[in-house]
Amino acid sequence: MPLRLDITDADFEAAFTRLLGMKRESDPDLNEAVAAIIADVRARGDAALIEMTARFDRFEVDAETLRINDAEINAGFETCADDTLSALSEAHKRITDFHQRQVPEDLRYVDDAGVSLGYKWTAVEAAGLYVPGGLAAYPSSLLMNAIPARVAGVERVTMCVPTPDGSLNPLVLAAAKICGINEMYRIGGAQAVAAMAYGTQTINAVYKIVGPGNAFVAAAKRQVYGQVGIDSIAGPSEILVVADAANDPAWIAADLLSQAEHDPVAQAILITDDPEFASAVEAAIDGHLRGLAKADIASASWRDFGAIIVLESLEQAVALVDALAPEHLELATDNAEDMAARIRNAGAIFIGRHTPEAIGDYIAGPNHVLPTARSARFSSGLGVLDFMKRTSLIQCDSASLGRIGPDAVTLARAEGLDAHALSVSIRLN
Repeated sequence: MPLRLDITDADFEAAFTRLLGMKRESDPDLNEAVAAIIADVRARGDAALIEMTARFDRFEVDAETLRINDAEINAGFETCADDTLSALSEAHKRITDFHQRQVPEDLRYVDDAGVSLGYKWTAVEAAGLYVPGGLAAYPSSLLMNAIPARVAGVERVTMCVPTPDGSLNPLVLAAAKICGINEMYRIGGAQAVAAMAYGTQTINAVYKIVGPGNAFVAAAKRQVYGQVGIDSIAGPSEILVVADAANDPAWIAADLLSQAEHDPVAQAILITDDPEFASAVEAAIDGHLRGLAKADIASASWRDFGAIIVLESLEQAVALVDALAPEHLELATDNAEDMAARIRNAGAIFIGRHTPEAIGDYIAGPNHVLPTARSARFSSGLGVLDFMKRTSLIQCDSASLGRIGPDAVTLARAEGLDAHALSVSIRLN
């Protein structure tokens, strides 16, 4: 049974604190194993990738077949149903349109001292996408990772996807073709991250690696950070729904299960001000589970990590939402717009009764790569700026240096850095 809390209970605060601290992952320490994989790829390059692909994916490759060729990409594209390709194209169009609105402008101005200041934005030169393969293949995630890189102006976008038993998912290939990615390699795991970070004889290194993966991929991203940039270390998916009794319980139940079906350690939480409505949603979840293909996964998630929080008033919800800092937040209330304006911590907010979280996973436009595990308190979802760098611009002439230089000299001498002071003062005379 999911956890059920009532704000009127004497121990509510302690129980809510325990909910905040609930640990949903217990991955073993993979650091040594991953470090060995990375070291092997750095030392032996393609040879290490070939051996690991045979060992982990049960598939024989060589230096020539590490790369997925254009014929394979086109063949995968052609096997997809027309309606699926149409949906992928529409998603690509909408996601692109949204991300194009994130492109920043350069800045240049002259201040009162006559100093020219500003900054310019430039894209990273090469980005690597890690895309899960096999059964857990999500073409929507490829769109969400590739499109902001393309919009940012990344010149080279490469992709690694595992192909267990040699199986290429045609939907992933179709999404890659729609995004204009033609540099793809059939490798996965920590070895793929290492190859993109350090390069091999066949794969050129990139400057930033993004995309979801298993525990080995997450550990590898941690270890290569600094050599390359990374997006984030994503945890299990989560959804928080704030709903009043005016909703159809079956709708809210489906929304909660939409994330629970991802992973047994995903988390779905309902906040409401009506205990009878909470019970109705719980009953609707039981009904939906009987018809879900991934009922085992969803039921384990709901049983072990689900929660229902009953409040006296939904005005009390804002503080709880900010504390939970959910990846996905649905506001299915009469005053959803007003409540959204007052919430500080959430990866994405879905406003109103007709905005299920799943619409954001596929077609709405904003990115679905979002901060998990309460990291929405300090981070944002993936976007165009994640593939860009800001460079400051400073330009003095003799007159403007004369105006601000003496203070720089004073501060440098106060810090005991005489060469700093000299490099300015020598120009003042």
